[in-house]
Amino acid sequence: MKALQTPSLRYAGVVALVSVLGLACRAAHANSSTVGFVFLLAVLVVSAVWGLRCAILCSLLATLIYHYFFLPPFDTFTIADPRDWIALFTFLLTAVIASELSERARRETEKANARRREMEQLYAFSQDLLTADNVLALANTIPEKVVRSFNASAAALYSVHRRRMYSSGIEGQKVVSPEELQRASNRNEPLRDSARKLRIQPLQVGVRSVGALAIMGDEPSSRSVEAIGGLVAIAIERAAAVEKLAHAEAESESERLRSVLLDSVTHDFRTPLTAIKAAAQSLLGEAKLDEASQMELLTVINEECDRLDRLVGEAAEMSTLDARAFELDVRPHNILDAIKAAVEHNPKTLARHEVVLSVGDQLPAVNMDLKRTEEILSQLLDNAAKYSPAETRITITAEVHGEMLATSVADQGPGIDSADQSMIFDKFYRGRSHRYRVQGTGMGLAIAKAIVEAHGGTISLISQPGQGSVFSFTLPIGR
Repeated sequence: MKALQTPSLRYAGVVALVSVLGLACRAAHANSSTVGFVFLLAVLVVSAVWGLRCAILCSLLATLIYHYFFLPPFDTFTIADPRDWIALFTFLLTAVIASELSERARRETEKANARRREMEQLYAFSQDLLTADNVLALANTIPEKVVRSFNASAAALYSVHRRRMYSSGIEGQKVVSPEELQRASNRNEPLRDSARKLRIQPLQVGVRSVGALAIMGDEPSSRSVEAIGGLVAIAIERAAAVEKLAHAEAESESERLRSVLLDSVTHDFRTPLTAIKAAAQSLLGEAKLDEASQMELLTVINEECDRLDRLVGEAAEMSTLDARAFELDVRPHNILDAIKAAVEHNPKTLARHEVVLSVGDQLPAVNMDLKRTEEILSQLLDNAAKYSPAETRITITAEVHGEMLATSVADQGPGIDSADQSMIFDKFYRGRSHRYRVQGTGMGLAIAKAIVEAHGGTISLISQPGQGSVFSFTLPIGR
């Protein structure tokens, strides 16, 4: 019976139902009382399933059939006994009243179900807003969330904080203009345009307006629209607060980096400059030096100039990586090519260490920029050699983890304290116990991390004091 959705089919179903019941009762030779209860039950079922109009039609048809077939004289619309008139009208009145009561119960049930659905939609919508990962970009997605959650045709949001409108695609831009939303926000009064099926709800936090929300189409109830407006207002205010906090943290971090960079410059840049100055003064001195001493001083100047060049280059590269002002030449490569190139290009760094490769020959190709991946490995190898005692082993491994290839560089150094591990990949950060004993700027691991993340991979550290460290990074396997 629920399959009959159009009114004409429902009416036809009512006629068929009453006819079948009448014929069945006639064939069973049922008495008038039994027939009356059967028809009354049919009226209640029709009212509950198809509504009041179908139930009234069912009542009228049942009354006619009841009169014609089951009240004497039979097979005629004539009533001989006046008591049958009372029975007939009592049946009709009972059927109509029962239909009305059943319809009222059905309407209340539908209203209750509609309220329940709206509550579920509001709950899901609130969860969607309050658990969003990117709070700062939330305003861009709110109109789409409103359309998806409440089956609206389109939606648009105006934010006083950003002074701009966000909409659900092109349709959302046609719903309302930014000026109209701004006026609604300033007046702080809900607006409804029946011609456009448009409802504009001002967004308030306390007595302060933070914007306006426009919903077009089959909108929820007024209370639900107000609740949606309240949730969106809270989300916008939360986004504004997070943005302010992010700016404050960025300023604090910028100040910290300036301080750290100044400390790095004064320490790491001054050391090679001091060595170069001392060697140059010795060469320019009045005392004549033999050829071996001169060559030694010139070698010092050359090495310290290379060191200065590397320091300046790392600082420039870190700036480029931070600004994302670089492009990767990503192609399928064997990770072994990058590992061998990194080892071959750092002979001086690795001269006092045994490098062991534990890399299989059947590893899949990796989507990577070969030069940049070599740079990652060079930074990790330099870090391992710098902080490990001489003659210790450095082990390089590579293995498949799902859809990623994980490459690790393990050393036998002193390990990294747990307090330093969470900050070891930060720019200019160096371990507290080694920052003054080992030369460096603290940019190498930060550069490696930036390059790995640009590839869509991750970099991590496993270390225990006295047990060495294992730096690992992942890159996506080629398809």
